[in-house]
Amino acid sequence: MTGATANGSGAAIVLRAARWLDIEAGVVRTPAVIVVRDGLIEAIDPPETPAAAIVLDLGDCTLLPGLMDMEINLFIGGPENPTGLPQPMHGVQDDPVYRSLRATVNARTTLMAGFTTVRNLGLMVKTGGYLLDVDLGRAIDQGWFPGPRIVSAGHAVTPTGGHLDPTMFQRLAPHIMPMSVEEGMADGVAAVRRATRYQIKYGAGVIKISASGGVMSHSTAPGTQQYSDEELAAIVDEAHRAGIKVAAHAHGDAGIRACIRAGVDCIEHGSLAEDDTVQMMVDHGTFLVPTSYLSEGLDVSKAPPALRRKAEVVFPKARRMLSRAIEAGVRIACGTDAPAVPHGQNAKELWALVDRGMTPLQALRAATVTSAELVDADDRGRLAPGLLADIIAVPGDPTTDIGVLEDVRFVMKDGIVHKNEPIGSAHPANTPALTNGK
Repeated sequence: MTGATANGSGAAIVLRAARWLDIEAGVVRTPAVIVVRDGLIEAIDPPETPAAAIVLDLGDCTLLPGLMDMEINLFIGGPENPTGLPQPMHGVQDDPVYRSLRATVNARTTLMAGFTTVRNLGLMVKTGGYLLDVDLGRAIDQGWFPGPRIVSAGHAVTPTGGHLDPTMFQRLAPHIMPMSVEEGMADGVAAVRRATRYQIKYGAGVIKISASGGVMSHSTAPGTQQYSDEELAAIVDEAHRAGIKVAAHAHGDAGIRACIRAGVDCIEHGSLAEDDTVQMMVDHGTFLVPTSYLSEGLDVSKAPPALRRKAEVVFPKARRMLSRAIEAGVRIACGTDAPAVPHGQNAKELWALVDRGMTPLQALRAATVTSAELVDADDRGRLAPGLLADIIAVPGDPTTDIGVLEDVRFVMKDGIVHKNEPIGSAHPANTPALTNGK
């Protein structure tokens, strides 16, 4: 019954299932009866249901809030390159129209995997200054095609030669793909202020910056701090005065500490953070989006040897860092860095969170309530009356086997059913089942 909706009609949809996850209380309740009307959850387990309603009996499954991916790029990867690393020539071969069409496919794939909200944290590509992810989000919101709600970064802000500067071209052909300040290439306090203001002017809901080197880039070492303290402070000042958060790509310890001191809201990756830096995150309330499944899921076999060597060093350290961060109580949200992990396999990040030490319930909270807090959204991330009707269903119980999230059978977003497959066979066995943090 894909496409069923009562949104705006005054009629109701009643979802019936074996169980539902009360994520706030941390318990699975049974049975599940959820009434949806006009895009919102009207009631849960009411004594009576509306007489004139569309009833969907989903069977032996668990209902839970739509999941969230806080680090994704919908404009790369996907149909012609599903296996991970972006194609090195995409920046010069793909015009904005082609890139946007690809993003519509990736957006649908992401929604069908049960992820109803994402942060699209932009890479550096030529667009003439257009913020393609803002337009993509508008088109989805207007119902032109299915996809998750998008918190857009527009263009990432990066220094010349930084991780998000397309350095695969510049070393051999320095005049290919020159980037403008509007497209995020900015050096010095005045330029980073202008780049930040530009993204905000044209609709960015978050500012993404490159604060350290990266693993899969031909820039400096992953641990190197790339923006100065003064530049970081200027970016944060501009964003926060506009009421917008800042997310920083940062692997290296020095860069992470500089970001925390500057007031950056969220660290992406955090791979090389030392124990005292992890504690700084706790003390300052800084969010961490660890993108940890990359260390298993990113196919680096075709990457240049120098990048493979970096991955061999960084990824084991990143796994250990995340275990320490979980134990310390860092505010951890779920993010995949897709397409480094292929679009549609986003739930593997929850498997990684459990593997590093979270309970399945903690991992579910990272992908729902904590991610909602990160994007300042108090209308989602839980199943409760008055909240958005973003609801998914999986067979089995995700609080005892996190792997069932790779087998999403039902997706409702804003009261509209986008996927409804019968509950039958067990979830795919392509990721080991984990029931606790070990």
